[in-house]
Amino acid sequence: MLESCQNAQERWGGLHLMIDRWLQERRQLVSTYKELNVDQHAPAANAVDLQGFCEVLVDYVSAGHFEIYEQLLQEARAFDDQRGLELARQIYPRIEAITQAALAFNDHCDNGDCRESKSLHDELEQLGRLLQERFELEDCLIEVLHNAHQQKAVQPA
Repeated sequence: MLESCQNAQERWGGLHLMIDRWLQERRQLVSTYKELNVDQHAPAANAVDLQGFCEVLVDYVSAGHFEIYEQLLQEARAFDDQRGLELARQIYPRIEAITQAALAFNDHCDNGDCRESKSLHDELEQLGRLLQERFELEDCLIEVLHNAHQQKAVQPA
C-alpha cells in the first residue's frame, strides 16, 4: 500500500506542481489582460502592453496544449478512467478552437495589424470571452482528470 502511494506521488506529484505553475500563468494572463487599457481611437499607444499580453497568452495556451493536457490524458489512461477520457474527447475540440483563436489574435498583433485596427477593443473583448470559456473547460478537466485520480492514488488498497 505505501509503495503504491509512493509510486503515485512520484508519478503524479510533479503534475500537481505543473498545474499550479500553469494556473499561476493563468492569473498572470488575466492580470495582464485587465491592465490593457485599449483606447478605441489610439490602439497604437498600447503596443508595448499588447505585446506583453500576447507573449503571456502564447505561453499559457502553449503550456496547456503541449504539457498539461497531455499529462492529464496520460494520467487518465494510467487510471483507466473512461469517464475522464470521454470528457476530454468532448472538451478538447472546443479548447483547440479557442487556442486557434488566441494564436490568430497573436499573429494579427505580431504582424502589426492590431496597431492599425479600429476594432482592437472589440477583438480583445471577444478574446476575453473565449478565454473565460477556456478557463471553465480547463477547470473541468483538472477536476475530472486529476483531482479524482489524486484521491484514488492515496486511497488504501
